Amino acid sequence: MSTDQKGTRILARTFFNQLRASGYTPHQVIGIATELLDLVTSDLKEGDKAVAVPASPEQGSEWRQRA
Repeated sequence: MSTDQKGTRILARTFFNQLRASGYTPHQVIGIATELLDLVTSDLKEGDKAVAVPASPEQGSEWRQRA
């Protein structure tokens, strides 16, 4: 397991333990996890939209002029 995966696992476990110690039920933790996944999904979709925007002809010629 890479260092990055270990860090992610530690962060998730710490977050989970803090939620449970604060009195959140397992069902509430699932709700929080679902909301986090929804946020990540929305963020990824927004990023895809930004990447999928085609360059205008002016931008293309400007790029060639600089090169």
